[in-house]
Amino acid sequence: MLAVMPVEQLVTLQQLKYFVEVVNQGSIMGAAAVLYRSQPSLSASMKDLEARLGKELFIRSARGISLTSDGIEFLGYARQVVEQAELLERRFGSGAPSKRQLAVSAQHYAFAVNAFVDMVRDAGSSEYEFTLRETRTHDLIEDVRTMRSELGILYRNDFNRRVVDKLLRDAGLAFHPLFMAKPHVFVGRGNPLAGRSAVTLDDLRPFPRLSFDQGEHNSFHLSEEILSTESAPKSIRVSDRATIFNLMIGLDGYTISTGIVSEDLNGPDIVSVPLRVEERIEIGWIAHASIQLTQQAVGYLDSLRSVVADYGVDLIEGGAEEAGKTGPRRP
Repeated sequence: MLAVMPVEQLVTLQQLKYFVEVVNQGSIMGAAAVLYRSQPSLSASMKDLEARLGKELFIRSARGISLTSDGIEFLGYARQVVEQAELLERRFGSGAPSKRQLAVSAQHYAFAVNAFVDMVRDAGSSEYEFTLRETRTHDLIEDVRTMRSELGILYRNDFNRRVVDKLLRDAGLAFHPLFMAKPHVFVGRGNPLAGRSAVTLDDLRPFPRLSFDQGEHNSFHLSEEILSTESAPKSIRVSDRATIFNLMIGLDGYTISTGIVSEDLNGPDIVSVPLRVEERIEIGWIAHASIQLTQQAVGYLDSLRSVVADYGVDLIEGGAEEAGKTGPRRP
């Protein structure tokens, strides 16, 4: 015979909503302001939640809070319950529509921004709170591990696969392939290489190689560009995509990427030229292996696949349509 949990020990929907908001805001103080609750009462509610579960969900320090491993797992369940409750309220209730939420971390890819724009336009909500972080590879993985972001977008290839897969495995994350791309170089329209049908590595040697700085984790395996071990007489590291585009135009620099660039978002001054190498770039999304994605995350992946398909890139089957099947569905 199943034991029945006493009523006073049941976790409430309100506590789940509070918990999710604390994680979204990154602090009790930030969540209290959004929820119009006092900080002491919200803190007490979270401690009561932990007591009811018999598990510590937060690591509390002078720098703020972060999730424990139990907290990360619990967040996956909590988000599903809150999302389903909001769907019920929208379908059968008379209250105001709920706020859409999603955080995504990505390497510096124009197509990830394109898909984000489409997702926001299609959100169909009068209120939303979305986050897109273009960031370093190690930080991207850490964002998803700690659930600061629900999804991450990054690449792997034969050179970095073993290292990237180990980092993901150690973080409890899974890589889901989206598409395979042939390497291209991005250059300014005024670059002498811009009119070529294709270029070689030797063709690139007179020009500055532009790459994204990876900070203290600046290893070849975490580089955002393939062929990072190839020597270049001129090399410049930058921290953001706008700067790298400016240097392509101002210094005739180049960077190696997927070849997908949006003229609508980035203007007509950056062009893509095929690079004659045997390597291939596998782009994919990462998320917690044991946690089902929210519907908003699945919607973003649908937008991502649609954007990539519009550029004529062949998608890898079993991507976004499998996203909703990952992990537990209910507590």
